[in-house]
Amino acid sequence: MNDMIREISTDDVFQLLGKPGIKIIDIRPIDAYNGWCLQNESRSGHIKGAKSLPAKWFEYIDWIEIVRSKKILPQHKIIVYGYSAAESEKVAKVFLHAGYNDLSIYNQFITEWSSNSGLPMQLLERFPQLVYPHWIQTLISGGTPLQYNNSKYVICHAHYRNRDAYLGGHIPGAIDLDTLALESPVTWNRRSPEELKEALEKHGITSDTTVILYGKFLFPNNADPFPGSAAGHIGAIRCAFIMMYAGVKDVRVLNGGFQSWLDAGYEISTEDMPKKTASDFGLTIPANPGFAVDLPAARELLQSDDGNLVCVRSWREYIGEVSGYNYIERKGRIPGAIFSDCGSDAYHMENYCNLDHTTREYHEIEENLIKSGLSREKHNVFYCGTGWRGSEAFYNAWLMGWPRVSVYDGGWFEWSSDPNNPIETGIPSGYPVS
Repeated sequence: MNDMIREISTDDVFQLLGKPGIKIIDIRPIDAYNGWCLQNESRSGHIKGAKSLPAKWFEYIDWIEIVRSKKILPQHKIIVYGYSAAESEKVAKVFLHAGYNDLSIYNQFITEWSSNSGLPMQLLERFPQLVYPHWIQTLISGGTPLQYNNSKYVICHAHYRNRDAYLGGHIPGAIDLDTLALESPVTWNRRSPEELKEALEKHGITSDTTVILYGKFLFPNNADPFPGSAAGHIGAIRCAFIMMYAGVKDVRVLNGGFQSWLDAGYEISTEDMPKKTASDFGLTIPANPGFAVDLPAARELLQSDDGNLVCVRSWREYIGEVSGYNYIERKGRIPGAIFSDCGSDAYHMENYCNLDHTTREYHEIEENLIKSGLSREKHNVFYCGTGWRGSEAFYNAWLMGWPRVSVYDGGWFEWSSDPNNPIETGIPSGYPVS
């Protein structure tokens, strides 16, 4: 081991928890950080207060920008831990070459930390609903993956009017799911209960079916062989929200979408899988009506002390510089809505995603929500332009265990279509702009 990198004990790590200037870095896959026991850990999750920085990210040319965005600075004392002592040392050396000089490696996470219930750990509350590639590979190979107790499942490759994205390559056994099967092409709202029942049954989905959803992202430098497939992954989460609203009890999303399947090196299929029709959904739709909020309730929410209407559009949309969509004319925001930035424009959710398209460290997502002025205790209703970004914000808050979260399904499209609805533009008075 390099003389400038020392090994640290469990007792030393415990004593340093929460101290100023200490940065504990978990270099395991984000799925392990969230709670999956990928190497037979005794307990799920990560060391309390640790930052997620998977080892594979250090292969990216702009890894140092990720590190700085996480406020991990050269003056901090760095403690690195993972599954492999050799990998931890490799990462520590990268830090050393970047000017970080106070470096330690902790090699007893599995043998000591995860096996001792007296040592504090944290995890994403509903981590089983955010699955990883090997989980799906185990399922389609006939095995029983972790945190799964069912005899029927459907894997859906979500897309928006783009079956070529599916036919060009998908997870073996997956069926294609056009998002328009679950939402109206006119209003972009979820379809009626009768239409949802018919659509879900046509895709072989009942309330007791485990549904795994994923989609495709835009390829680097916009070299996407399937135009429009960037909508796939946000569309998958949009479909997850609608299925949860309908009453599917076990809805899961592949963390990182199809890109994570590619990164894992698993087989890709081009077979057009036939859909197996289900005879009856099994519940009255919607089984979870509170997940969706419509216009009258959105208006009421603006007058409530117990809830927030949360805008997860981009800043330029919020202040009225752009509408965000070529089919939405009016620009501005709903007066009284809280701004909680999702990303750069109407088609991206950078503030919710890592560079490899996996879901961002959940502590950071929660920190941003709280910084926006939200609290877990209130009823937080997310909206965007047409419901897609709102669904992703909803899903992440739900994964974190926020108790009352919903989507205002109509969003800016519906609100701005009614000339009687007030709108605001410009930077709100007193708004802190950095």
